[in-house]
Amino acid sequence: MLIGAVVAGVVFGLYFALVGLGLNLVFGVMRIVNLAHGDVLMLGGYAAWWLLSAFGLHPLVAAVLVLGVFIAVGYPLYYLVVPQLQRARDSEMLSLILFFGLSQMIEAVTTIAVGTTERSLPGRMLGIGPFILLGARLPKPWVFSGVVSAVAVAGVYLYLYRTRLGMLTRAVMVSRDEALATGIDVHRVSALAFGIALGLAGVAGVFAPFMLGSITPAMGPDINLTAFAVIVVGTLGNPLGTVAGGVIYGVALMLMQTYYSSWANLLPNLLLIAVLLVRPEGLFGRKTRRA
Repeated sequence: MLIGAVVAGVVFGLYFALVGLGLNLVFGVMRIVNLAHGDVLMLGGYAAWWLLSAFGLHPLVAAVLVLGVFIAVGYPLYYLVVPQLQRARDSEMLSLILFFGLSQMIEAVTTIAVGTTERSLPGRMLGIGPFILLGARLPKPWVFSGVVSAVAVAGVYLYLYRTRLGMLTRAVMVSRDEALATGIDVHRVSALAFGIALGLAGVAGVFAPFMLGSITPAMGPDINLTAFAVIVVGTLGNPLGTVAGGVIYGVALMLMQTYYSSWANLLPNLLLIAVLLVRPEGLFGRKTRRA
């Protein structure tokens, strides 16, 4: 049971890393908190459900489409919202208020459009039967979703550390003012990062029905809580630290569900409290400050 819980936790952790990655990327580049992150993920899930119902598209194809569409929407949305926020005296607090309102609006419009009934996708779309991994029997949809999440995380790593735009993005993350002083087009770099963040959330939403069981218009706040737990553990503002945070959260969740199932729903709150009390800077905070 212990080995099975740990293996399942790592698979779930890769997915949770994808859930939190976009939120951490936005904060790292722009120092704003996107409280609509969970609702964007929810929209990705409904997009996959609609594409399957209307056109019979496989979730993997839906993920590619959602990624492209959400990036295309996020790029101009940045110019519409974020520059005005950053001119404010307290941009972080103002971003909380603005994106909270956006979250409520998205939830209300989605509820009107599709109702409150839970939606899901057939598990057979990602394979039937168990997958044996290190002796643990895992549903194939979990493994498929974990692999897709790992590929997405690897893509973000390649973007940040193997491309010129990624180098410019990391420069903005270190110091926005210094990047602007050296001639970097800060808004273009930030707009692309914002679009990528929404795209990552959308892709996580596509696989939410397989990993979380179903999607509803009201799932955004719970997703936000989980995402915050993951990125606080992995260090706020360090996108790749989100991977470690996701794995830690996933393993802890599976162990809780295996041995103390009645406490499992409290895990995000417990992790947030523990990390903030013991190590507020996160697991990789010191390394990030030195960089």
